[in-house]
Order: sequence, then C-alpha cells, then structure tokens
Amino acid sequence: MKIPFDPRRRRAVVNPDGTMSIVEHLYELRTRLLWSLFAIVLTSIVGFWWYSHGPFGLPSTGHLLTGPYCDLPATSRAAITRDGECRLLATGVFDQFNLRLKVAVATGVLMACPVWLYQIWAFIVPALHRNEKRYTATFVALGGILFISGAVLGYLMITSAFNFFLSVGNETQVTALQGPDYFSFVLNVMAIFGISFELPLFIIALNLVGVLKYAKLKQWRRGLLLSMFIFAAFLTPTGDPFTMLTLGAALAVLLELSIQFARWNDNRRRRKNGDDAWEGELDDETASPAPSAPQPVGASASPGSGTVGPATPVGQPEKLMRTSIPRSGFDDVL
Repeated sequence: MKIPFDPRRRRAVVNPDGTMSIVEHLYELRTRLLWSLFAIVLTSIVGFWWYSHGPFGLPSTGHLLTGPYCDLPATSRAAITRDGECRLLATGVFDQFNLRLKVAVATGVLMACPVWLYQIWAFIVPALHRNEKRYTATFVALGGILFISGAVLGYLMITSAFNFFLSVGNETQVTALQGPDYFSFVLNVMAIFGISFELPLFIIALNLVGVLKYAKLKQWRRGLLLSMFIFAAFLTPTGDPFTMLTLGAALAVLLELSIQFARWNDNRRRRKNGDDAWEGELDDETASPAPSAPQPVGASASPGSGTVGPATPVGQPEKLMRTSIPRSGFDDVL
C-alpha cells in the first residue's frame, strides 16, 4: 500500500481515522530525539560552567567527582602538587578540555532527564487510553527521581570501594590516578546505576499499555529476581561483591514494587471492565465458579436443561509421553 506523502511538510499525511503510518511514527521519533538532544546541549553548557564554579553555595562538579579520591588518607594517594593539594594527573595536551567536556555532557544528561524521559513517554502515549495519559507527570517525576537516586547510590558505592581497594597495601605503594581514567570510571558507574534504576519503571509502562500483565510477572518472578543480580554482576565495573550485591538488592526491591503495581493496576482494570477484561483471569481472592449441579461423564445436555442425556462410554486414556508434555521457556530457570 502506497503511503501518501506531502513534500511541503516533509511528513506523511495522517489517515482520516486518526491513525499514524509507519513513516509518521518515524518522523515523530525524530522530533522527540531532536528535542531531547536540544535539552541536553543546553544543560551541558550549564554543566561546563558548573565544572569549576559552585552555584548557590553548592560545590563544583569537578570537586564533587574527585571527592572519593581526595577523601582517602594522605598516605594512600600521591601528592603531585607543591602545596599538597589533592589533584589528578593529566598526561595529554587535550586531557583538561576533554575531561571538562565529558563531565559537562554527563551533567547535562543528568539535569535533562525530565525532558528526555517526557519525550520517551510522549512517544508511548498514543498507545494509551485517554484516561491513562494522566500518568505522564507521574512517569516523568518518578523517572527523574529514580535516575538521580541510582546515580547518587553509585557515587556512594564508589566511595566505599575506594576506601577498601586504594587503602589495601598502601605501606608499599601509593596511588596516582590519571584524570581521564578516573572520571570515566566514576561516570560509568553512576550512569550504570542510574539507567538500571529505570528498568522497573519501564515494566510499569508496559503494564499500563497492556503488553505485560501481572500473571506473567508472577510466573517469571523468580527468574526476574535472579536476573537482577546477574545483571548487576555483569555491569558493575568495580568487581567487588559489596557493590554488586547492593545494586542487585536495590533492583530486586524496585522490581518487586513494579510487580505489585502491576497487580494493583490489573485488579483495578478488571473491576472496572468486568471479570473477562483480562482473558477471563480471576482475582486472587475470587474463587472459580462451581457448576450448579454435578453432571455425569459424557452428558450432552446443557447445564440449564432439566434432562440429562445418556452417558457415552469413555475411551482408553491416552498414554502421555515426556515429549508430549508442553514445556515453558522458564522451566529450566524456575
């Protein structure tokens, strides 16, 4: 089918029934990405200035990020300045500028998280019902809080990891870290923690649009909880068990909260739309309906009729083979 196209507007024409074509969705995605990029550029300019200036009495981002290293005892880090002030080592010509630019972009992404989270949600919203679009403000607020909370937790984990790893064996050696390597490590940990904290929120979003139901989440709960710890083990760059367990436990708690939200939302939707709104699934507190009267095996009469037809003979039971039993993809995990 040929999709109508307007060259003056450089976009596909919306169908008369209000639906959007694939080309229209692609143009909308491009617009959302451009708005997100524009917001990140503006906040990155602020982050570039914030790197060496502390606004409103706040410490600069350069001072904040070097905190885990500079808080170490003086005997555990090298003094490379004459006055003994804590500084990182730069060995390249462009290390100073590249480092400041990298921190500025990371700060911009963190500050612009409400904007790009809103753009993600606005791209999903057309699939929702009108009464479900009111969750926009809640989604953006929770997404920003979770992303910032994850980044802060990652920063605290770096402090704890440094106190252990860089203080062991300081009797025979001293640590002198290069600026690019150190800041890349700190920013990666904070980004991993921040993005990981968004995973339960996307589970809630999929439940709101009707893609992921509580029944499936309940069936997959053990496998999902185990995958949170495996996910934390693979993505944690520090490698210490304390940081991996902390991230895995935090993700497990958030996952369980998202599962309970899906349970509440499905029950609410079922009570509002009827018992068969979710393919006939019943509430946990609702018993299955029992027949009004027992029926003999092979009875052909309907439940409402007063007569019962003659019973038909029952055939030999089919022999079940191991290969004939349906298996779920999660049997090996659960």
